[in-house]
Amino acid sequence: MSGSATFRRAALATVLIAAACGSPQQAAGGGSDGPLKVGIIYSQSGPLASYGQQYADGFKAGLAYATQGTGKIGDRTVEVTYTDDAGDPAKAVAAAKDLIGKGYKVLGGSTGSGVATQLAPLAATNKVLFVSGPAATDALTGLNRYTFRSGRQSYQDVQTAKAYLGGGHKVLVFAPDSAFGKSNVEAVKAVIGSGGATVDSIAVPPTATDFTPFARQAKAAAPDLVFVAWAGTTASAMWQALDQQGVLASTTVVTGLDIRATWPVFGAAGSRLHLLAHYFDGATDNPAEQALAKAVPGGKTDLFQPDGFAAAQMMVHALQASGDDVDKMIGALEGYSFDSVKGTLTVRAEDHALLQPMFQAKMSGADTATLTDTIGADAAAPPAAAMKG
Repeated sequence: MSGSATFRRAALATVLIAAACGSPQQAAGGGSDGPLKVGIIYSQSGPLASYGQQYADGFKAGLAYATQGTGKIGDRTVEVTYTDDAGDPAKAVAAAKDLIGKGYKVLGGSTGSGVATQLAPLAATNKVLFVSGPAATDALTGLNRYTFRSGRQSYQDVQTAKAYLGGGHKVLVFAPDSAFGKSNVEAVKAVIGSGGATVDSIAVPPTATDFTPFARQAKAAAPDLVFVAWAGTTASAMWQALDQQGVLASTTVVTGLDIRATWPVFGAAGSRLHLLAHYFDGATDNPAEQALAKAVPGGKTDLFQPDGFAAAQMMVHALQASGDDVDKMIGALEGYSFDSVKGTLTVRAEDHALLQPMFQAKMSGADTATLTDTIGADAAAPPAAAMKG
C-alpha cells in the first residue's frame, strides 16, 4: 500500500479521551498534570484515503466509547493530532519525527503496510508507543516491543480462507507488488503451501490501471484456485478484467471482502466468490458495534472502522496505566483482552499479535453481505513470532 500527494503536516483535529476500562476518572501514572499527546498518522489523501477515513471515523467513535464522554484520564486531557501521510512512507516518517520532537509518546495510524514497516523501527528507536492500524503485513508482529496492531494481519486472512481451498494442488496469488501483496503471498505459502500445494503468484504494479495482461496471465496459468489480495481505488478495474478474461468462470476464486463501496463491482460474479472477511456490517452485534453504528455516517459500519475503534481502546488503556512511562504502557497492553466491535480481542504478550475472530461471507445481491461462518480467534491465530527488539 503506497501513494503520493502534496503533504500537509497540520493538526486537523483535537479530541479528548479518557480511560477504556475502569472508572474514566482513574488517574494515569506519571504524576504530571499536563496534556497527554497522541499523534495519528494515516491516509487522509492518496489511493487509500477511503480506508483512512474509515479508520479515523472508527477511532473517534472508539474514543467516545472508551471515555464514556468524560474526556479525561484522571485530571489530564489528551491532545490528538491527525496528520496526513498520503500513503507515502517518507512523509509518514517525517510526520512521526516532528510529533516525537514535540513530545508525543503515543503514535497510531498506518493505513498502509509500507508506512507501518517504516514507522515501527522509528518508534523503537525513540521509545514511543506505536499502535498500527489497517496495515496487514505480518512483518509487524514481533517486530519490536514498542509496536502493536489494532487490525488483522495477512496470516489471519489466509487462515480464514483455508477452509475454502479444498483439495486443490495449484494455487495462484493475484496481488500488488507491494508490502501488502508480498505479505499475502508469503502467508498463502506458509498456510497453504505447507500443506503440499504449489503456490505461484502474479505481482501487479500497485499503480496499474490496465489489468488485462495480468488477468490473461492468471487464466493461462490454469490454477485450481486463485487467491486475490487487492486493495484501493483500482479494485473495480481489477475485478472487471478478471471477469472479462474468464478467470472467475474458470476456477475457484477466493478473496477478501473489501469496503462496502467496492461491493457492486462484483456484479453477478459476487455470488460465485468465496469471501473471507476481516469485518463487515452485520458480522457482529454487541455494545461496541452498536456504539460504532450510532457514530458513523448513515449508521452502516464498514471494513476498517473496527481497527480505529480498537486502536482508541488500546491507547486509552495504555494511557490509563501511565500517561508518561512508555514501559508501563507496553506492560498494560501485553496480554490485554477487551471487548470490541469484532468481539473479544487479545494482545498476545510474546509478540503483540492481535488475536481476533474472522469471518466468512457470501454476497446476496450487489450490496448485501451475509455471514456464513465465524472463525474463532484461536483458529485464526498466526504462529507466535520471536520478538526482534
